[in-house]
Amino acid sequence: MLLREIINSIESVAPRSAQEGWDNSGMQIGDTGREISSVLLTTDLTPEVVNEAILLGCNLIVSHHPLLFHGLKQVCGQTPQARIVEIAIKHDIAIYSAHTSLDSVMGGINTLLADKLGVREYKPLSDSPNPGESNYLGVVGRLEKPMRYEEFIAHVRETLDCTYVRYTHPRKEIIETVALCGGSGAEFIGKAITQGADVYITADCKYHEFQDADGQIGLIDIDHWYSERHAREIFRDIIAPLGVKCIISKSDRTPIQIVNGK
Repeated sequence: MLLREIINSIESVAPRSAQEGWDNSGMQIGDTGREISSVLLTTDLTPEVVNEAILLGCNLIVSHHPLLFHGLKQVCGQTPQARIVEIAIKHDIAIYSAHTSLDSVMGGINTLLADKLGVREYKPLSDSPNPGESNYLGVVGRLEKPMRYEEFIAHVRETLDCTYVRYTHPRKEIIETVALCGGSGAEFIGKAITQGADVYITADCKYHEFQDADGQIGLIDIDHWYSERHAREIFRDIIAPLGVKCIISKSDRTPIQIVNGK
């Protein structure tokens, strides 16, 4: 299977035109005309993930988070990004990333999160900047069955298998309407409130964002990686039907470690 054929399949679901202006979804390293034998799927690109690809004989890595956001001035192993570039080129491994291009579409990160959590009849949280298009960078919908807030928090942690959950007091104790945005989505807290959401699930919120949300909406903050790791499932479901071997990385993990105590 040629790499360009795999990319065409990914982009039939997550076109690069759907990405945010600051993003860098698409090819990171490699020749789109090369033959691909097997693919390693990951949320993040780290030296450990690239070394895993080498050990498994994968000559393509498909990641959610792009390797290259900013230009590299030197490729001499002094940063993790530079080491990844060196290792990938040396071992002839191509790298492709689908980031906000996958976040923003039906069938992407946010609609999958909604499905997993039992949120139904969901719609985009914000209007698309492009007339006539829907932007699912965040979604809002209704639970199949209303839950008490404490029960819903436990449901989120169990369903997404999170290492931690941080949260504020909600506006009301019975949760019916849920908004969510995988990754860093604090900018949409106000949108979630105006859309009438009882809770908003996202990651990477700051102290004052919690403070402002307290009592206005149940703000539920989970680990960034856990909110987006399901990208690997989406990639597998796109690529595996092409007859290409897909492996979900075992080295891919959150960099955040938690001490659980009183």
